[in-house]
Amino acid sequence: MSSQHGTPHDSRRGRGLFRTKTVEQSILDTEEPEHSLKKSLSAFDLTVFGVGVVIGTGIFVLTGKIAKEQAGPAVALAFVVAGVVCALAALCYAEFASTVPVAGSAYTFSYASLGELPAWIIGWDLILELALGCAVVAVGWSGYVRSLLDTGGLHLPAALSGTHEGRFGFDLLAFLLVLVLTGILVLGMKLSSRVTAVVVGIKVTVVLLVIIAGAFFINGANYTPFIPPSEPVEAGGGLNAPLAQLMFGFTPSNFGTLGIFAAAAVVFFAFIGFDIVATAAEETRNPQRDVPRGILGSLAICTLLYVAVSIVVTGMQKYSKLSTDAPLADAFKDLGHPFFAGVISFGAAIGLTSVCMILLLGQSRVFFAMSRDGLLPRVFSRSHPRFGTPYRSTIALGIVVAVVAGFTSIDELAELVNIGTLFAFVVVAVGVILLRRSRPDLPRSFRTPLVPLVPALSVAASVWLMLNLPAETWVRFAAWMVAGFVIYFLYGRSHSRLGLRNRRPTKD
Repeated sequence: MSSQHGTPHDSRRGRGLFRTKTVEQSILDTEEPEHSLKKSLSAFDLTVFGVGVVIGTGIFVLTGKIAKEQAGPAVALAFVVAGVVCALAALCYAEFASTVPVAGSAYTFSYASLGELPAWIIGWDLILELALGCAVVAVGWSGYVRSLLDTGGLHLPAALSGTHEGRFGFDLLAFLLVLVLTGILVLGMKLSSRVTAVVVGIKVTVVLLVIIAGAFFINGANYTPFIPPSEPVEAGGGLNAPLAQLMFGFTPSNFGTLGIFAAAAVVFFAFIGFDIVATAAEETRNPQRDVPRGILGSLAICTLLYVAVSIVVTGMQKYSKLSTDAPLADAFKDLGHPFFAGVISFGAAIGLTSVCMILLLGQSRVFFAMSRDGLLPRVFSRSHPRFGTPYRSTIALGIVVAVVAGFTSIDELAELVNIGTLFAFVVVAVGVILLRRSRPDLPRSFRTPLVPLVPALSVAASVWLMLNLPAETWVRFAAWMVAGFVIYFLYGRSHSRLGLRNRRPTKD
């Protein structure tokens, strides 16, 4: 008989598409020898993962680009606003990750609070988000490395340099990067965390060097006006226009107070990735304590670095004169310091390595969790007998992402990463409210403050940013979701382990 405090038997609660899997059953599944992951991570490791995936090339490009086009020197405030929006989501993630310390992040949280079909939808969404994100980053890394090789007089054949401007090619460097990182992830989380720590150390050192060096070239006059006068702009029509514009006739504006919030909607995407820390909860030695620290700590560090870089770049050069391709590097060049421009390019290339690896890590854990639940073939949920990693899902997904990165020009699909992340934020925030009501008895080592206010604000902020994405992105997202529904009803529903348990006779 099911008890108030929850036993594995409680997983029979609920039928059909919205049957929920209890927290107790989720944790019990992690103890199956062939399907368990090795616990080796600390709060420091998780914080490094968070910083490693969030701080990428965007810190050197996005800060200056948005300053010139949308916010002026007030881009620093836009990063603060975006950081607050992410903090609302991070508080919700921290409660769930400490309460349900199981691989899968938002997928696992949804299964415990919303039910099987919503969990499948968010898991399917996360696989797309993380796979595309990794492929996009790998292609970007390849571009930086080819540029550095060209500078040294080494040139890759055009046929091995990827697909660009209508010319088809195979991106050898992106392909090899994904395969090498896949191998590292298979060999163990501790090795992965050590490699990430070295890469992140180099990356953060470069960022701090740029901040400190740039501070000596700041001209106070460049901060005037701090908030430039508002300039209404007409966005593109048709499916290229933001959905909010098509729905409400909303006309966006650059600069001014509204420009700060418009810029926040763009720079928000520079923070994407901190939620991946939650996917490693099952491999953390003390997840109840360390996962919230990793999530919130990495977000705080990244926000400080973004704000500092934006203050430096707008102080070094008038915002209207910044370049949009490589604003920080070009600002140093214009001031007669090309050495720092080279350091920035090196830091960006190194930094993207850790971003790519952590995105691979996140998607393999989501795939592993869905496979362990039977929603995807169970063959992918076996852990390595020696390394304790989900090696089958890691290898399978690594090969797929390597091929996508090698053969496809996917710049136009990058915004699917953004809408996928925001959708996950919405689901997790709603899940916190529902689980508080359905399972108030659960021990929660971290509690989201001011529930339901904070989760409601997180939902509102995420939905608003989703509405600011192009309608074309929504169409592609809907197509991927339809494909997910088809797979669930053809395979996942009938193979669900929770569904099979519910169909067994009980002795109540």
